[in-house]
Amino acid sequence: MNDLILLAILLSSLLPGLIIFTLPEESVRLRTTLNLTGALLKLLLVAVLFLRVAQREYAELRLPLLPDMELVLRADALSLLFLTLSAFLWFLTTIYAIGYLEGSPHRSRFFGFFSLCVCATTGIALSGDMVTFIIFYEALTISTYPLIVHRGTPAALSAGRVYLAYTLSGGVVLFFATVWLRSIAGPLDFTSGGVVSGLDPALYGSLSIIFALLILSLGVKAALVPLHIWLPSAMVAPAPVSALLHAVAVVKAGAFGIIRVIHDIFGLDFSIKLNLLFPLALLAAFTIIYGSIRALSQNDLKRRLAFSTVSQVSYILLGVAMATPLATIGGMVHLVHQGVMKITLFFCAGNLAETLDIHKIDEMDGVGRRMPWTMTAFTIGALGMIGLPPLAGFISKWYLGLGSLAAGQPWIIVVLIASTLLNAAYFLPILHRVWFVEPRQDWPPSTLYSGRETTWALLAPPLVTAILVILLGILAHSVGSPLYWVELIAAREDGL
Repeated sequence: MNDLILLAILLSSLLPGLIIFTLPEESVRLRTTLNLTGALLKLLLVAVLFLRVAQREYAELRLPLLPDMELVLRADALSLLFLTLSAFLWFLTTIYAIGYLEGSPHRSRFFGFFSLCVCATTGIALSGDMVTFIIFYEALTISTYPLIVHRGTPAALSAGRVYLAYTLSGGVVLFFATVWLRSIAGPLDFTSGGVVSGLDPALYGSLSIIFALLILSLGVKAALVPLHIWLPSAMVAPAPVSALLHAVAVVKAGAFGIIRVIHDIFGLDFSIKLNLLFPLALLAAFTIIYGSIRALSQNDLKRRLAFSTVSQVSYILLGVAMATPLATIGGMVHLVHQGVMKITLFFCAGNLAETLDIHKIDEMDGVGRRMPWTMTAFTIGALGMIGLPPLAGFISKWYLGLGSLAAGQPWIIVVLIASTLLNAAYFLPILHRVWFVEPRQDWPPSTLYSGRETTWALLAPPLVTAILVILLGILAHSVGSPLYWVELIAAREDGL
C-alpha cells in the first residue's frame, strides 16, 4: 500500500530547507516562518502516524529506484520511537538555533543544511529496507558536514575533515557489506525475526563476517571505541549542531541502524545462534567505561559532554546485545532518554557560551547565581545521566541491570555501577563549582535581556527538556510514555 503520509513527513523538512537556501540573509522573518512551519507540520504528521501505528495500522510507501530495487518507506513501532524523538527535538532545536544564531552570518546556508539533516534522519527512521537506509544514512553524512564546518575556522575545517574521513570510510564498508549480503540473501527488507535465518548453513561463516562489517561500519556514527575520534573533534560546531549530533541525528542513526541489523536483518534468535552478540556486548561495555574515564580529564565543557555521549550511547548497544527482553527494553528506552538528557546539557552549554562566553569548566565558578534557570536545567540533565531516581536515566539503568541478571551476565552490573560512579565523578564537580563556589568574575548584566538571564529562545528549550527528564522518570509506566512504547515493541517482537 502506498501511504503518502510518509512522503509528506519527509517533505516537511526537505522543502523548507530547499527554499531557505535561496533566501537572502536579511529575510529573517520568512526564514523563521519556514523553519517553524516545517517543524510544526512534521510534529503534527508524526502524531497522526503515531496513533495509527499504536493501533497496529502500519504505513508503507514503495517508490521505483532501479529495475530490481525500490525505495521503501515503512512506519512500524520501532521507527516511530526514533521518528517521534527526532521530530520533537528538532522542533525545540529549531527554536534554539533561531535564537543562538541571531545576527550571525550564513544563516540561510545553516538552516538549509539543518533541514536537510533532519530530513535524512527522518528517512533513516522510516527506512523499510537496508538499501533505503543506506541512501538516507549517507545523505545524513553529507548534510551534517556543512553544519560542523559552519564557522569556517581552521579548527572547524579540521574537525570536518576528521568527520568525513571516519563517516565516509564507515559508509563504504556499510555499502560493501550490504551488497555482499544482498547477493546472498536477496532483498533486505526490515522484517521482525530477520531475513537470513533460512539460508544454507554453509553460508554461516560469511554471514558472521558480514555481521561484523555491518556493526563496525554503523559503529562509526554510534561512536564505538576506537571509531569515536570524530565526535569530540566535532564539538567546535555551534551548540545547536552539537545538540543534533548527540541527541537526535548522527550517533542515534548509528545506534538505530545496529538495532535494525540485529532485530530485523539477522534476527535476534539467529544472532544468538551464531554467537554474534557477545563480542558486541564486550565492545559496548568497554566503550561505556572508556568514554567515562576520558570525560574526567576534559576541561572543555562540550568535550566532556562529548565523551559522556561516547559512553552513554553504548548503553543502547549493550542492552540490545544482552538479548533479553528487559535488557532490550532498557537499551531501546535509553535511545529516547539519553537524547532528552543530552540535548538539555548541550542547550545549557550553548547558553553559557552565547551569553557569558563560558567554554571551560574552570570558568563556571558560581555561574548558577547569574543563570539559575539554565543551570537548574543542566543539573537535572546531569543527575539524570548519573542515574539518580526518579529521573529518566534511572529507568534505563534499572532495566539494563534487571536484564543483565536475567541474561545470567552479572559482570554487566559491575560495568553499570562503575559507569555510574564515573558519571558522578565528572558531573558532580561541575555542579559543585556552579552552585557552591564564589564567582571569579563579573558577568554581563541580565538587563541586556530585559531582566532575564538570556533570551527566551535560548532559555525555553532546555527548561522544556529538563522537565521532560523528570516526567519520563516519574511517569515512565504511563500509557504513551517511551517505556510503554518500547514494551509494546518488545511484546510485538515476541508475537504478542
